[in-house]
Amino acid sequence: MEHVDLIILGAGAAGLFCAGSAVRPGRRILVLDHAAKPGEKIRISGGGRCNFTNLATAPDRFLSHSPRFAASALARFRPEAFVEMVDRAGIAWHEKTQGQLFCDGKSTQITDLLLHRMRGAELRLGTAVQGVAQGGERFVVQTEAGAISAGRVVVATGGKSIPKMGATGIGYEIARSFGLRLVEQRAGLVPLTFAEQDLALCRPLAGVSVEARIVHGGGDFRDALLFTHRGLSGPVILQISSFWRPGEELAIDLSPGRDVAAELKSARAQAGRVAVATALSRLLPERLALAIAAEQGLANARLADQPNRVLDRLGARINAWRLRPVGTEGYRTAEVTLGGVDTRDLDAKTMQARTVPGLHFIGECVDVTGWLGGYNFQWAWASADAAARAA
Repeated sequence: MEHVDLIILGAGAAGLFCAGSAVRPGRRILVLDHAAKPGEKIRISGGGRCNFTNLATAPDRFLSHSPRFAASALARFRPEAFVEMVDRAGIAWHEKTQGQLFCDGKSTQITDLLLHRMRGAELRLGTAVQGVAQGGERFVVQTEAGAISAGRVVVATGGKSIPKMGATGIGYEIARSFGLRLVEQRAGLVPLTFAEQDLALCRPLAGVSVEARIVHGGGDFRDALLFTHRGLSGPVILQISSFWRPGEELAIDLSPGRDVAAELKSARAQAGRVAVATALSRLLPERLALAIAAEQGLANARLADQPNRVLDRLGARINAWRLRPVGTEGYRTAEVTLGGVDTRDLDAKTMQARTVPGLHFIGECVDVTGWLGGYNFQWAWASADAAARAA
């Protein structure tokens, strides 16, 4: 049987970073992954530019059944620490809105940085892990190529999101086999889908984007909303999807910061002969304005002919559009997996299982999920750093 000091399961963001942080002279570290290439989710992230962190990182930007669990790791490894690594590597970057940092060039620069940083550790790809067991004071990792013994194991296998890229639930299976509890997993940061009656509006508007605000389940986001053939997407929808549960109704403000009914009444007093759809197009994208006017039976109506009750109804339709999603697009397009290894069973400073010394869980497989915008990468770096310090 092959023997190493540390095995890291998973060659994604968390696994590669952990390996780099754990490298020490004379220590044998092995990173295993069933994929053919490392860091595939890094490659596709941020539209190929990798939103590698967020300067606004704080514990309240993460969802977990133990809301303060992430605080320790996030405090010990701040976004500025990763930015310093990026700068040292000569990778150009820029800041977008809300503290989001992206590469100027390709996201593979981040993967290259991580691979360079973990020199001294061995990366073994195309090797599927079948399970982990304890053998005396060591662990035995079963792979399709045989068993490997290690003094410590870090599970960085990710979640279930984007299965076409190789995502599996092996990390949850390993946790369960050691008696750790799991929080229900579900797709997060994912587009929402709707029933036929709502799709009648969405489908013709596919591709239209509008700024919107949604307050729901503890989440309050204002960002772009995108109409699709299946329902709604865009940053504001992805954000609220992590707070939404099946069966719940959403109220969407399609013109945040504006009282649409009041503005329509003012416009009626000043230029009543204008069409309702024309007045709406000054507040919304034209295609959306025309669609809502038609939906309300006002396609050819003049503003002057509409009583207050009609304009109030129209304003409510825009400032508080109520609809009930039937579901999400699921793990197929989800950026993250909500839930995972229960943080009550992990030590916040080391990411080690409380009842299994030497076994650590990091990254997406843990019940810590960030908002959209680089937070999940920062959790990958921070949790990996915490485990590497102890492992």
